[in-house]
Amino acid sequence: MSGLPVATSRETAREVGSIAAAYKGQVFWTVVLYTIASAAGLGAPWLLGELIDSLDAGNTSTVDAIAMAVAGFVLTQALFSGISHYVSSRFGETVMARLREEFVRRSLALPLSTVERAGTGDLMTRSSRDIAQLGQVLRRAAPESFVCVLTLVLTLAALTLASPLLALVALVTTVPVLWAPARWYLRRAREAYLAENATYSEIAEGLAATVEGARTVEALRIQRDRIDKGQAVIGKSYGAERRTLFLRSVLFPSLDFGVTLPVAAVLLVGGLMYAADLTTLGAVTAAVLYINQAGEPMFMLLAWLDELQTGDASLGRIIGVGPIKQATVDEKRPAPQEHGAAVRVRDVRYAYNEGHDVLHGVSLDIAPGERLAVVGPSGAGKSTLGRLIAGIDSPGMGSLTVAGHDLRDATLEELRREVLLVTQEHHVFLGTVRDNLALANTSATDEQITEALTAVDADEWLASLPHGLDTVVGSAELKVEPARAQQIALARLVLADPDVLVLDEATSLLDPRAARHLERHLATVLSGRTVVAIAHRLHTAHDADRIAVVEDGRIAELGSHDELVAAGGHYAALWRSWQGN
Repeated sequence: MSGLPVATSRETAREVGSIAAAYKGQVFWTVVLYTIASAAGLGAPWLLGELIDSLDAGNTSTVDAIAMAVAGFVLTQALFSGISHYVSSRFGETVMARLREEFVRRSLALPLSTVERAGTGDLMTRSSRDIAQLGQVLRRAAPESFVCVLTLVLTLAALTLASPLLALVALVTTVPVLWAPARWYLRRAREAYLAENATYSEIAEGLAATVEGARTVEALRIQRDRIDKGQAVIGKSYGAERRTLFLRSVLFPSLDFGVTLPVAAVLLVGGLMYAADLTTLGAVTAAVLYINQAGEPMFMLLAWLDELQTGDASLGRIIGVGPIKQATVDEKRPAPQEHGAAVRVRDVRYAYNEGHDVLHGVSLDIAPGERLAVVGPSGAGKSTLGRLIAGIDSPGMGSLTVAGHDLRDATLEELRREVLLVTQEHHVFLGTVRDNLALANTSATDEQITEALTAVDADEWLASLPHGLDTVVGSAELKVEPARAQQIALARLVLADPDVLVLDEATSLLDPRAARHLERHLATVLSGRTVVAIAHRLHTAHDADRIAVVEDGRIAELGSHDELVAAGGHYAALWRSWQGN
């Protein structure tokens, strides 16, 4: 199972740039406030150096003034640091809200086939763990790293003013020590963290599959197999985490050495310079204080580097879900002028696994407004054909058009407007009945929603609800039986009002008499639309305009009910067998 795509480092950099451009006002004030806070922190070491030189010269008159100035710088730094943290945290939460909303839009824009191939565990992990990791980076790692860089630049400038030679000593003893391990780490970190996050997706996918299929697991007594598979994935995750731990175990000791060595070198060289009367004691003190003060942001910067790598990996997984492309007015094709657009299938082949075709050169024309029933034994390819017509999957070979538009070139908006697939699997979301129905048409009125429920024979159920359309349904609230969930799904269909409708055993959860009654209701409501009904109850086929019999991935027979019964072929045998039951 292949996961969802991951954005490249260049794409994540572009995303960061677009975020900065979108919130340039907040970015500007964050930079200004942190700059003031960092600059205020440089005043105390300089003044302490001046104080030592004054005392060394026997001048005590400036002690009180310098002490007050030092206190002023410390208070200023504390004040602006607090304000800066507040502003940056608020900025981080704003960006997180934007990324969450975009992630939902990207996820909803994904083709169903893409989600199915990737597995729900990957999507679930990205929406939970990756979002949480990125939130940590935005709230702390990113602003703290910026503060560290800014502090180091200003500290180096102040150190250069205090003693250019000692500033050179600090650079010579710092950069070579930190450059090699940091470069070695950065070349490996992103790939390692992406691999680690991918294993979490596998764990989530395995757990979800086991929980959803718990009864099947118990019935087939394959608990040991599921446990073994889970342990194998956990072992893989353990190996991935050991790899990232190894990277950190190489990086962090080098940080300790790289932070300590410059302090010792500046102190040693400064002492020799003072002994040779090349500098003052105050200048050496200020230089040592500056380089010591630079040690913490230097260490924190390289430590936050690890967090930034996890954030880069998480952002890549979040924005890699799929591009957000809003079609412009020019890009949008005009809606078909008539309901029930024509469907043309030409020499279509399709395989879920390469080299094992499920459909073999299927060709089919469905007229506007025609009701076509697709019947055949299990595994013949009926549902696969329905998914292709609905645009869920794309044919491996051949072409499939609706209203003259190739579905492979259609945008998601166009697909949803032109074709809709309703299967036997339905979901009722936690919320009111109105909210559940309005998913199909956000502008639908209460009257339209009530009419849609009436069209699917659910008006009596609606009347029995304690609060009508305002009744809350879904998990932990009013439980909706599978048959009612199916009616809700079909009512959504009525509100969506597509041009082409694919029904994949959409009434299978209803008893035969109720299903028959409902289908007659739907036939009236959906009059004029093109309907492809994948049927396992042959009364559905009996009512259709034409019937396509699918055998071994091919259309074996095509015609009306009477024609196929008279022909005495596959369908006639199915009809006789069904009538006998």
